[in-house]
Amino acid sequence: MSGQDPFCRPRCLRRGAALTFVFASVLATGAATGSFGGPGAPGALDGTSTAALRATPGGHRQAVTEAAAEAMAAGESPVEAAERAVSRSGDRWGAVYSEGEYEEFEEALDGAYTGVGLWARRETNGRIQVTRVRDGSPAADAGIRQGDRLRSVDGKGVDGRPVTEVVSLLRGDAEDASAGTTVSLGLQRGTRAWSETLRRARLTTDPVTVRRLTGGATVIKVAAFTRGSGDRVRTALDRAPADSGIVLDLRGNSGGLVTEAVTAASAFLDGGLVATYDENGAQRALHADPGGDTTRPLVALVDGGTMSAAELLTGALQDRGRAVVVGSRTFGKGSVQMPSRLPDGSVAELTVGHYRTPSGRGVDGRGITPDLEADEGALERAETVLSGLGQ
Repeated sequence: MSGQDPFCRPRCLRRGAALTFVFASVLATGAATGSFGGPGAPGALDGTSTAALRATPGGHRQAVTEAAAEAMAAGESPVEAAERAVSRSGDRWGAVYSEGEYEEFEEALDGAYTGVGLWARRETNGRIQVTRVRDGSPAADAGIRQGDRLRSVDGKGVDGRPVTEVVSLLRGDAEDASAGTTVSLGLQRGTRAWSETLRRARLTTDPVTVRRLTGGATVIKVAAFTRGSGDRVRTALDRAPADSGIVLDLRGNSGGLVTEAVTAASAFLDGGLVATYDENGAQRALHADPGGDTTRPLVALVDGGTMSAAELLTGALQDRGRAVVVGSRTFGKGSVQMPSRLPDGSVAELTVGHYRTPSGRGVDGRGITPDLEADEGALERAETVLSGLGQ
């Protein structure tokens, strides 16, 4: 898996590791979210305030809160007690953050993170290869290039490890992950092997990028649904040449703020249903704004790294007949997390329900099957489909 800045994190990754899984394919990141919003964050899903959403706790939320309060009264760690309660609940996507960690989490939603500026993927032989280096980043300043092999992080070998674990090693523990802290990388280029010690820095992400293919199609790549990304998709669409078909590239996008995914959907739909979701048994619906472009040829490009809010968007475009979906089956995270403050100021994000596509399909554990399967050469296949749609 490769790409930039996924948002989801499984229950088995706690604390610093949970913070790094958010951008699971990038070896440079801080934290973000795979849910609707955060404490104090504007714009919950359907216009309801975040505070109102937190006022309707899930079944295990009370147990987590009580565990944290009891630990605090006993002079123990509230965060660790809450983590144990989440683990016992079986909430795969639940996570607990210290107050400081959640502040980083919120910053990442604005497109900021602490890292070294490497994108990477795991090859079929288990080796970790650098796929991109951010200009002006610590990695670029050290002369690290695309194609270099990452052999170790702080003396720990990375061959065979999932990318998420490598991210966690690069990110470090919560107390060691601030800007200015160091991380030592073992690298190889051809027959040359060497080490570099880098200082982590505060970096910003570019969640939406646009390029024109030689055949005339415009590719709008959405790496993550951070704040403002939905409006940037709309702007990119408005600026695309009138005769240009659109490839909406959601590969490697493992979500973010659902409000931003709904805004992105509104760029391509003229109102109507985007998704439904249950929140503690109550059924709610998400609708696109009217006035979107419904005539321009559109292909949504997905893969196994397309997750959460990105799957919600894909499902809406597919069910509504607005896009041909090309690629491979998506990840299958269709659960809804809501945040709440614990007595010590830490934050628990707990699963409260699941969402469905406009036709009623559940995504969790199933993913979305593309209309046309493609792995290698998926972008070229998308161009071919666009030509058949009348680009």
